[in-house]
Amino acid sequence: MSDSNTTDFTNPSTFILLGIPGLEAAHVWISIPFCTMYIIVILGNFTILFIVKREPSLHVPMYYFLCMLAITDLVLSTSTVPKILAILWFNSREISFTACLTQMYFIHCFAAIESGIFVAMAVDRYVAICHPLRHSTILTNRVVAKIGLAVVLRGSMFALPYPFLTKQWPYCRTNIISNTHCEHMKVVNLACADIRVSSYYGLFVLLCRIGLDVFFIVISYIQILRAIFSLPTKDAQLKTFGTCISHLCVILAFYIPTLFSSLTSRFGHNLPLHFHIFIANVYLLVPPMLNPIIYGVRTKQIRDRLLRLFSHKGT
Repeated sequence: MSDSNTTDFTNPSTFILLGIPGLEAAHVWISIPFCTMYIIVILGNFTILFIVKREPSLHVPMYYFLCMLAITDLVLSTSTVPKILAILWFNSREISFTACLTQMYFIHCFAAIESGIFVAMAVDRYVAICHPLRHSTILTNRVVAKIGLAVVLRGSMFALPYPFLTKQWPYCRTNIISNTHCEHMKVVNLACADIRVSSYYGLFVLLCRIGLDVFFIVISYIQILRAIFSLPTKDAQLKTFGTCISHLCVILAFYIPTLFSSLTSRFGHNLPLHFHIFIANVYLLVPPMLNPIIYGVRTKQIRDRLLRLFSHKGT
């Protein structure tokens, strides 16, 4: 490759997002479920925020963490979905290098924040079930604020190296990304350099974000289950365990697609390209959509307030 061609992509001003290669003819149809899910994300999470703000009885740690989760889901989905829809609807494929790095940062930052919130919610369930009489004195508003700040700082610090590492590589091959968004490994694979540092750092964060967080969640639930099984009656056991079901459902909805997406992007080289892309988008869209639905259906306090809100509007 000549020097003139080499310098063309050393610092690319824009990248081209191809969307879903091979399925261009179906882009408009594919956009329908994407748009529907995004609308549910917006309406569902804003509804959670509205209900918790309006109801003083919900101003407790569990619902503070739920509000943090709702805000995180809104930012995580909004950082990618509008651009995805622009690609699918208007064939608007260009994204500036800076915007690409910013999108990458937001994805990794808020995914790490969401994982940290699940750990905080597990701690809340542990204290509520194992130390019910001390719950309000252990998890005060001050402690909840400190936990929230720690979760945000951790997510920000984990995500910061991604754009810095990505920016330092020379890009002399192409500026075309076979994806709907700036996924980390898709971008760095375009570099004409040894990108093992980026790859190893991504695996390190994956192990910290999923491995350590899941470990702490499992430890919390082992203690919770021990406390539940020590209750005298089966009705009491089921009722207490019922307070954890929503949390367990959203954990599974988040970690399974996250793990699957991360592993397939690194090791699933024999899988079709469109399968990789769909999995990456499931990870970004499905958990933010399911979280408010699960908590809205499973949590009696939110369900009752929502029904009361609609009944007042009906009258």
